Amino acid sequence: MLELTNRLLAAADGSGSAVVLASVLEVGPLAIEAGSRMLVDRSGARMGGLGDPALEELVAAFAADAFDRHAAETVYLDAAATRLSARTISGAAAIYLEVVEHKPVFLVVGAGHVGRCVAKLADYLDYHVAVLDDREDFADPALLPEADEVICDDFEAALERFPIDSNTSIVLVTRGHKQDELSLRKCLGRGAAYLGMIGSKRRTGAVLEHLRDEGFDPAEIARVRTPIGLDIAAETPEEIAISVMAEVIMLRKGAGGGPMYFRPTRA
Repeated sequence: MLELTNRLLAAADGSGSAVVLASVLEVGPLAIEAGSRMLVDRSGARMGGLGDPALEELVAAFAADAFDRHAAETVYLDAAATRLSARTISGAAAIYLEVVEHKPVFLVVGAGHVGRCVAKLADYLDYHVAVLDDREDFADPALLPEADEVICDDFEAALERFPIDSNTSIVLVTRGHKQDELSLRKCLGRGAAYLGMIGSKRRTGAVLEHLRDEGFDPAEIARVRTPIGLDIAAETPEEIAISVMAEVIMLRKGAGGGPMYFRPTRA
């Protein structure tokens, strides 16, 4: 139990890789104990147990997809005991699955009006916020009280050093076309969860075309969210920041981004 707890703490503070924690909430018809726990890492390696080998196999397989969704959800064992489902099943064994990982990182490249608004929202959403700009007057901690890190350096040099992984979101909102393109080159292909670049369709399309012509992986280029954000007709920096953060949340949760408006149909 102590080993399992230490592994959870390491995943949470970033000194260890992410894990999925599976906990038995309801035993259903299985001969297992409520509260039993098992950890699964990205390789499929396990620690602990749930008390039923077949259930553990199903959970380990289900966990593989949970990492990219940063999942925290309850799943149920179907009647045939062959599949886990997010649909509530009365009387079934219920397992709570949660990805345990270090605090997500939000890197804002560009400390102008939009960048500062994005940093505020990212902090409000409990990201570790880093802001990068190459101008001392903009990369000023006094102007960015919400940022955990304020980096004043050349964009390319700083991005080469910055650690980027699948728990990192990056927004490119620099002062100009050239700086955005240079920054994008240093971010492509590094596994960021979200990589977005501000700009019009014409301008951003030209940037992506340059990168294609230079031989960058088309699949990586296709992952760049640009023009950035969801279409809410945003105009002000604050509205743009909301649009951007909504898109980040949508992708992080694997959602569709459509309206939730609903009215029941009368019989």
